[in-house]
Amino acid sequence: MEELLALARKSSEEAEVYQVSLEETQVLFESNRLKQLQSGQTTAVTLRLIKNGRLGCAIATSTEDIRRLVAHALETAAFGSEAKFSFPEAQEYPRIGVFDKKVSAVSIATMVRLGEQMIAAITAHTPGILCSASIVRGVMEMRLINSRGANASYRKSFFSLSLEGTLIRGTDMLFVGDSASSCHPVLDTGEITAKVSRQLELAREIAKAPTRKLPVVFTPDGVISLITPLMTALNGKTVLEGASPLGDKLGKPVFDRKFSLRDDPLVPYRTQSRPCDDEGVPSRRTPLVSRGVVKNFIYDLMTAAKAGKQSTGHGSRGRGGLPSPSPSALVITPGKATFNEMVADIKEGLVVEQLMGADQGNILGGDFSGNVLLGYKIENGRITGRVKDTMVAGNVYEILKDIPAIGSESKWVGGFLYTPPIYCRGLSVSSKG
Repeated sequence: MEELLALARKSSEEAEVYQVSLEETQVLFESNRLKQLQSGQTTAVTLRLIKNGRLGCAIATSTEDIRRLVAHALETAAFGSEAKFSFPEAQEYPRIGVFDKKVSAVSIATMVRLGEQMIAAITAHTPGILCSASIVRGVMEMRLINSRGANASYRKSFFSLSLEGTLIRGTDMLFVGDSASSCHPVLDTGEITAKVSRQLELAREIAKAPTRKLPVVFTPDGVISLITPLMTALNGKTVLEGASPLGDKLGKPVFDRKFSLRDDPLVPYRTQSRPCDDEGVPSRRTPLVSRGVVKNFIYDLMTAAKAGKQSTGHGSRGRGGLPSPSPSALVITPGKATFNEMVADIKEGLVVEQLMGADQGNILGGDFSGNVLLGYKIENGRITGRVKDTMVAGNVYEILKDIPAIGSESKWVGGFLYTPPIYCRGLSVSSKG
């Protein structure tokens, strides 16, 4: 990497070398049986340089042919975007735990046993259900150096369990599931199987949902449908393009005072935490919405420069390539109401656990709609059964402007969102039959 940087520096004003390596093992189950074991290693090397004020980039799987990599980056710079920024200088990075050597020590036999335990527990609870499961462990290593002296590196371990079940009875199909992830080994399957068993119990009876506006409680898994359009609007790139409905709302109250959201990559041992972003900018907690007031948008170096702002440390490359603004670990501040208290407050409404197709509406406008893949009917303050053939639709800005309650118990969802349940005053509900 040092040789590549030195060579690139000779023919450019600035240069940066980013390398990410991934070692991953997956154990996959389908239809209650072990289907596949696979392990893989990948490495990606990205060279960015600034030549005559323009940005060039080239990607390779190794640093073996550095002259060719530099030549390709210089060639793209002739047609590249104007670089209005400089790469970060050398600086200190926060110390944060994201690596546990015990992850690599978990044997494949143990991973298989975890999958078997989850499936055995659910098939014993509900005979006839077909389960899929995945158990994944791995280690990611990142290193970045640039011509201004920055030198960032870290190792991150990750481990995840996922369980999904499908129960088919005639024309009725029920979908259940849960997952967990951490930078530590996740060796206790009890929490996942208890959650899925609870879903199956609540879904035993079928309840009909009316077609009209109803109050809805989104469980943590369901809250993702609300956050997706919101994060699009809080992305500095969307703001820069003039497409964000929040673009002119900085410092203004837009949401209910109960609602606060921050991006926090400094939470220890979470799979989206990190000491710096993929451009070498130190990580920090970034309040996005505080007590209903829009506080910040997220930026990488390029987007921040175009907007006349500073990078918020959200340059993300995935497994290589050019960075773009992307959140890391999102945290919604919990409220004071328990889930049961929120349900008890509703005379007639829904609990939504999973929506399908919610990202197909007018995302930029905050609209979402989707089929309720898993949800329950609330009648007189209690859950009475599962709803079928039901859709919900609403606007995230209207929903989050007037929130009756936010739950007190939070959960990590998808490894990137820590959220409690959210009680929404009214969504449009439509049901067949």
